[in-house]
Amino acid sequence: MDPVRPGSPYQPVIEALGNYPQKKFYNVSKLGGAKYDTLPYSIRVLFESSIRNCDGFLVKETDAMNILDWKTKQNNVEVPFCPARVVLQDFTGIPAMVDFAAMREAVRNAGGDPVKVNPACPTDLTVDHSLQIDFSKCAIQNAPNPGGGDSQKPMAKLSPLKAQPRKLPCRGQTGCKGPCSAGDSSRNSGQFSAQIENTPLLCPFHLQPVPEPETVLKNQELEFGRNRERLQFFKWSSKVFKNISVIPPETGMAHQVNLEYLSRVVFDVKDFLYPDSVVGTDSHTTMVNGLGILGWGVGGIETEAVMLGMPVTLTLPEVAGCELTGTASPLATSIDIVLSITKQLRQADVAGKFVEFFGSGVSQLSVADRTTIANMCPEYGAILSFFPVDNVTLKHLKHTGFDEAKLEVMEAYLKAVKLFRNDESSSREPEYSQVVQISLSSIIPYVSGPKRSQDRVAVNNMKSDFQACLNEKSGVKGFQIAAEKQNDIVPVQYEGNEYKLSHGCIVIAAVISCTNNCNPSVMLAAGLLAKKAVEAGLVVKPYIRTSLSPGSGMVTHYLSSSGVLPYLSKLGFEVVGYGCSTCVGNTAPLPEAIRNAIKQGEIIACGVLSGTKNFEGRLCDCVRANYLASPPLVVAYAIAGTVRIDFETEPLGTGFNGKSIYLRDIWPTRRELHTVEEECVISSMFKELKEKMEKGNKRWNSLETPESTLFPWDLKSTYIRCPSFFDKLAKEPVSPQPIENAHVLLYLGDSVTTDHISPAGSIARSSAAAKYLTNKGLTPREFNSYGARRGNDAVMTRGTFANIKLLNKFIGKPAPKTIHFPSGQTLDVFEAAELYQKEGIPVIILAGKKYGLGSSRDWAAKGPFLLGVKAVLAESYEKVHRSQLIGIGIAPLQFLPGENPSTLGLTGREQFSVLFPPELSPGMTLDVKTSTGKVFSVIALFENDMEITLYKYGGSLNFVARRFL
Repeated sequence: MDPVRPGSPYQPVIEALGNYPQKKFYNVSKLGGAKYDTLPYSIRVLFESSIRNCDGFLVKETDAMNILDWKTKQNNVEVPFCPARVVLQDFTGIPAMVDFAAMREAVRNAGGDPVKVNPACPTDLTVDHSLQIDFSKCAIQNAPNPGGGDSQKPMAKLSPLKAQPRKLPCRGQTGCKGPCSAGDSSRNSGQFSAQIENTPLLCPFHLQPVPEPETVLKNQELEFGRNRERLQFFKWSSKVFKNISVIPPETGMAHQVNLEYLSRVVFDVKDFLYPDSVVGTDSHTTMVNGLGILGWGVGGIETEAVMLGMPVTLTLPEVAGCELTGTASPLATSIDIVLSITKQLRQADVAGKFVEFFGSGVSQLSVADRTTIANMCPEYGAILSFFPVDNVTLKHLKHTGFDEAKLEVMEAYLKAVKLFRNDESSSREPEYSQVVQISLSSIIPYVSGPKRSQDRVAVNNMKSDFQACLNEKSGVKGFQIAAEKQNDIVPVQYEGNEYKLSHGCIVIAAVISCTNNCNPSVMLAAGLLAKKAVEAGLVVKPYIRTSLSPGSGMVTHYLSSSGVLPYLSKLGFEVVGYGCSTCVGNTAPLPEAIRNAIKQGEIIACGVLSGTKNFEGRLCDCVRANYLASPPLVVAYAIAGTVRIDFETEPLGTGFNGKSIYLRDIWPTRRELHTVEEECVISSMFKELKEKMEKGNKRWNSLETPESTLFPWDLKSTYIRCPSFFDKLAKEPVSPQPIENAHVLLYLGDSVTTDHISPAGSIARSSAAAKYLTNKGLTPREFNSYGARRGNDAVMTRGTFANIKLLNKFIGKPAPKTIHFPSGQTLDVFEAAELYQKEGIPVIILAGKKYGLGSSRDWAAKGPFLLGVKAVLAESYEKVHRSQLIGIGIAPLQFLPGENPSTLGLTGREQFSVLFPPELSPGMTLDVKTSTGKVFSVIALFENDMEITLYKYGGSLNFVARRFL
């Protein structure tokens, strides 16, 4: 995309940058004067984008002036925003890239040049959501794979990356299948410490093994085998499309790679400078705000629009200023700071707002701390949490390998446009919608749970709080366990030994990367605690499902080079791979004996993880209590084996010579952490990481892909399929067609979420999608998941409204069923929709209040469109979903205030007709006629002329495709 829009009215304010006359930029600070100086830094980024992208159509001068008048216009006007780049993860990236491939096909068929179809802005796709934990622990277990893939087939030969591993002792469990010998497991042999010290301290990016590499390599082999077809398509996309780069599997998570590798902070395109900004299809995209990069998560339809040069539309947000003062306790980790800020910002009601940090406490936070805090903003409802660039940021960028000359230009530019924060400056702070004051000195260690991240529990109150949860009625915290059963003990035999399970017992302990791997001190604290624990003679019970899933090889590198990784492995925290795993429910099943004991004894078993998601049953259906904790506390609770422990007065366990070991005995000091961090987390690590990422890996590099401009669709494929979004592509738009005699496909109530609508998770064996895959010759073990098959519209359409909790009033109970009225049959939703389409009968959806709640999902709009849905009639909509319906070509119609199907006497069994006038206008009223003769009015929820234009063209995909004809 050209950084200067042709015909922009603001070209006169383009200037040369001080001592760098070859560099040009929009000096937006001169446009706003005093108004600009009082704008929050995040709003200044929006303003610069509007000035730079002003073309009179997508972005108008009035939009720029509305942003400048933020103080009076906040929360009252819609403004467009053109991000500098897009980040995708593979689950949401594959439908976007399939749409691009299909668009090329459609443009060619319509007489255009398909080569012109490319993203208009840099787009990075990270393959990080494919990892499933099939193997874990020292005893590598081939667990059943709930996501699919035929694990019974012979295992592929291990990659050349695998070298001979050093034999490391297991945790003493019977039947260990790892490389350990019986003698290795003896704790008193005196050999273990020497063996750990001699372990090679090398990471996967050196193409040499870290300790116990089998776990990682076996999971990688299955990931590449299970997803080969998708990976080949991604690689083809990266070769044929301009502005597309694909980060291969096993490199890291989208948000982590975005932070460590993809971030520019300031773009320099053809010597023209502008702020880095990003939207992404991962909820953790907000992490980059800790680097002073404006960014947040959006849905697949919005990202596709941005990739083709269209803006994201948002209500000009309120900005809550968060003033940080004081200094945190030495015992408080960044997670404690994060969770404390999460609670206080949630209480301050910052939902739907920008949060911007200022005050003396900001400079005391490292970039790692800032990105950890920014990463959690979805949990307290904010759109993003922004830390303006300052001297701490520049120092961090220097240490991570940024070129000195580029840093000098960056600093000069940011100061010129007043986007650089300086504690020593005499300029006053920006004005904010509200100010939330937080003293870092008041923060003490916490965990969150047992069911929600906002329910914080002080670590010193954990034992009593869990007891209270047992007593409380079932709800957001309570489990309602009868008093006489609260001390029940269930004996269980596991690997030849007897263990006792009770309420509060730990069965899953996962150090995962969602929030923590960007902060070396937190991960190193876990490693140092593990080291001290092992040296003291502490162990973890073998039935506890332990795992370590770093977000990138950099984390493995510094854990390995610091010498703590073998100690983590000794306690069972082995590296299982690089990608989302436990946090998204991809953990391996618990041992059958443990599962049976938990269920038979009705035990409230616990999981402890260092992530951001802890909803009941998310980790495992038999694990009802889940706590979020810092990595060192995850390790500590795993050693204790229970959450019913007071760390101050009760020991973690018994060490060598029968000595009681307390948490305070093994907790690393800040001085220890600082020393190890300085020695291990150095700039060379980031430099080497970037070099290795650019080279890819051997599996990825060896994948063969087509060389053609157009993708050669395989009609037999069950992963990649050309969708039908462009079947009616024409050069000129047509007037909106009337909806005549439409049947109601679904009659829904209030608060229907995108989870109810969009396909997600595993594919049920009785579902329409399962029937389709079975007819294609696949077995249930090969179904994989809806997420993995997002590139196949036939699977995804069949999975739309397939949620077993969908409550259709036609059916009267939760079930993914509906009635096909012409025949009277009760069918799967897809089967009924398919019959309607064969009969040429349009369908609509009736719904109550807040239709489309939940996270933004592209298939929540795409799926209904492919089912033949022409309109949704609802009492109200979730705002983002409403825009997504328009973006795909479905009309969002709203009942008049006080009216709904019940008040209008509608049963849903009628047929409905809606006549659209030749010229639509925002918010106009339309008449709906029913087959019973009833006529009522609805509001067409088009908020501006742009939305009407998109609807006339059949949605944003067709609107953009026509530009290439």
